[in-house]
Amino acid sequence: MINSRRLEMPLIERLPRVRGRYTENVPLAATTWFRVGGAAEILFRPADPDDLAVFLAARPADLAVTVIGVGSNLLVRDGGVPGVVIRLGRGFAAVRVEESQIVAGAGALDINVALTAQQAGLTGLEFLSGVPGTIGGALRMNAGAYGGDMDLVTIEAEAIDPHGGRHRLDHDDLDLSYRHCGVPEGWVFTSAVLQGERGDLQLIDNRMRSIREQRESSQPLRSRTGGSTFANPDPSVTRKKAWELIDEAGCRGLVRGGAQVSDKHCNFLINNGGATAADIEGLGEEVRRRVFATCGVILEWEIRRIGVPSQPAARAAGAGDAS
Repeated sequence: MINSRRLEMPLIERLPRVRGRYTENVPLAATTWFRVGGAAEILFRPADPDDLAVFLAARPADLAVTVIGVGSNLLVRDGGVPGVVIRLGRGFAAVRVEESQIVAGAGALDINVALTAQQAGLTGLEFLSGVPGTIGGALRMNAGAYGGDMDLVTIEAEAIDPHGGRHRLDHDDLDLSYRHCGVPEGWVFTSAVLQGERGDLQLIDNRMRSIREQRESSQPLRSRTGGSTFANPDPSVTRKKAWELIDEAGCRGLVRGGAQVSDKHCNFLINNGGATAADIEGLGEEVRRRVFATCGVILEWEIRRIGVPSQPAARAAGAGDAS
């Protein structure tokens, strides 16, 4: 009888007491750059790292937990996300300068970190102005652009494990490589220390301006998109970039429902209005299928896909799951 009542208990009533906020059945489409996807069963906005640690330590053992940032490189499937979705907000967004280093919360926007470094006369972090998203997400995927990446600038990071344990990780602990971080998926980054160097303000300004102009000229920034869709293949497989393989496979401008491969940069998928997450994911899988058929290369998803599909997405012929 007790077990029966426990199974029938609403999820929100099973969650530990926290200082942050729980909200039930929260639509996530408005929080992602694609503007598609279903709802979070519970959305949790922790007040700060201590609050997050308390939640993780006391949460039910069978609870599914998913962490998101600002949704810049994220596809939420149409069936929504079961369990608790954690979104790091204001309590994780602080950025401060300590001599030639930047200490940034995992919820800090990459562009804000780049601007803080610029204002402090620190060079080496300009590339972050070309990376959409937050520092936590940048760490998780070793984000990079325009000649820089997190591996080159990260001194250490702090994270909380699935049981609420706090950890300070040095550079080697992070095990960063191309679009990869070796820290277990269940660990939640809370902050990072990034190394800059004293530089000439005018040169830093010029570099930031150049990155902005390159992005505006080459990427569909004003479209509903999720950034680069696929990681570039390992150079030992091919020296060609993902966009070149997609173009060679005849996928530029390809449409599925309300989703389209961008004409401007064909490693970007865009929501033309009315697209579903299934349209976008299915289009991506069709691109993978065509690239494999044409070039023999399996493209790996760079966009993170979470949640439950409302219907099975097409699978790439000959290609394994890249999630």
